[in-house]
Amino acid sequence: MIVTTTKGDMDDEALEKRVGNVNDDNENTDWVEYWLDGELVHRSVHVQLKKPVVTTIKAGDFSG
Repeated sequence: MIVTTTKGDMDDEALEKRVGNVNDDNENTDWVEYWLDGELVHRSVHVQLKKPVVTTIKAGDFSG
């Protein structure tokens, strides 16, 4: 498989693949990293939120 990296497109067989996951009350995050000679050259991340994000915006009077 060809992977787009910071060094250009490369065959994944030439790279070290590392995967990881964080799963807590708020999110489930999976990532895939590809390394070349100790240098991170590609990272893909997928985040699934378990709870809705709530944003509160307050409007104020800026007149002087």
